[in-house]
Amino acid sequence: MPITETDEEPRVAYKHPMPVEALPEIVVPDALSEGDDRLWVPQAKNVYFRPLCLNVSQGYWMNLLKVTKSGVLSRHRHPNAVHGFVLKGRWHYLEHDWVAEQGSYVYEPPGETHTLVVPDDVDEMITYFQVNGVMYYVDPDGNHLGYEDVFTKIEMCKKHFEKVGLGADYVKQFIR
Repeated sequence: MPITETDEEPRVAYKHPMPVEALPEIVVPDALSEGDDRLWVPQAKNVYFRPLCLNVSQGYWMNLLKVTKSGVLSRHRHPNAVHGFVLKGRWHYLEHDWVAEQGSYVYEPPGETHTLVVPDDVDEMITYFQVNGVMYYVDPDGNHLGYEDVFTKIEMCKKHFEKVGLGADYVKQFIR
């Protein structure tokens, strides 16, 4: 039996305070809106991300990744799982034979190394990603080239938001 059948007042809000220690929720209205380009943080040429949640206590981040021109984005690996959901366009990994198209969900297992490619006939790709831990950039032989984690993402946001007039503190609304 569904819980609402045993609840005599299913449309009445919870009447008690939330735990004092609980952090506030994050609501990002119109996350896909093309309205204010200042909200998209440049990551590389033709590559942007829009922060949604930057979790410093658990070391993960959730963002929208937007690529505005076809090409190779990066070769990287993750020590933790990554989840993605394609909202626009399509992409694939050189190391696999599948294509992630609009509406596709992608699970990337810990330890996998892959090279993200946006095909030539795609003008724009937007994917929602939850990245747990670090993105470790490597060359074809697995040699370290760089990394990103939630803290480097926060610094990128601070610098960008300051530069575009929103102020470095604008990023605080996404940090938990």
